Amino acid sequence: MLKLDEIKKPIEKEIDAFEEKFKTSMQSSVPLLDRITHYIVKRKGKQIRPMFVFFAANVCGGITESTYRGAALVELLHTATLVHDDVVDNSFERRGFFSVNALWKNKIAVLVGDYLLAKGLQLSVNNQEFTILKIVSDAVQQMSEGELLQVEKVRRMDISEDVYYEVIRQKTASLIASCCAAGAASAGATEETIQQMHTFGEKIGIAFQIKDDLFDFGVDDVGKPKGIDIKEKKVTLPLIYALNKAEKTEKKRIINLVKNHNDDPDKINTIINFVRNSGGLAYAEQQMMNYQEEAFKILAQFPASESLTGLENLVRFTTERKK
Repeated sequence: MLKLDEIKKPIEKEIDAFEEKFKTSMQSSVPLLDRITHYIVKRKGKQIRPMFVFFAANVCGGITESTYRGAALVELLHTATLVHDDVVDNSFERRGFFSVNALWKNKIAVLVGDYLLAKGLQLSVNNQEFTILKIVSDAVQQMSEGELLQVEKVRRMDISEDVYYEVIRQKTASLIASCCAAGAASAGATEETIQQMHTFGEKIGIAFQIKDDLFDFGVDDVGKPKGIDIKEKKVTLPLIYALNKAEKTEKKRIINLVKNHNDDPDKINTIINFVRNSGGLAYAEQQMMNYQEEAFKILAQFPASESLTGLENLVRFTTERKK
């Protein structure tokens, strides 16, 4: 399997420089804020989104100072949404560590999220990055709409495949699409090329989310079925497919279990086995690969380069990753 450190090598210096600039962009005159943002930076994720920004910029003309600001804007707004999400979900863990709201309570977490949003806006306006600001702001709007659409539909358990794709397009894919479009814009690409990169990122974002759906039907570190999405009553692609293939009585029984499992391991296992036995996992995996293939077709329209290969490898990583 491809390793992220190997994929990153063509842009490693740029990513290292970006991390320093990103830390600077979060600085404040309030000691409490600095403690919290330092805590957030120390527990950063895989840096996949900045990598999409930098690879896309290189493919579309070359990395500029604008690229660093675009990547910082994406990360600031993305981090803000994660901090707010943990408050909304009442989650006390993020990437294996305590979440901001777990350590500093909800009120401070919400204010920190607001601060990060404001810093992103300030960074863009001060440097007149209006095109990139519009690209990323549109994504944040779509992410909020996607979350609310999911809440509305999950309550009624009436999510079709079409609605599922609309939810994940807004909720997950819009941010990766904005990374690729922002990277292209930062390199001075044409509107047509920026849109190409946006479409490419959207397809990868959908594939990325389907991969997350599939993880839920695997096992955790001690060999127990995960079922986290099921516990949270989230309707994923494998489950949608399985329900659509089931007879009316069985479908009603499984929907009732999803709604009323009360974290009972036996009920959750019943749902997981129902999905596995229905072919739901194989179907979701095929859909994921279809989106990956569509993304590759878009990349094939660009000239061969080290960064294009890096972007292709990053695409493969999203569908081959183990977690």
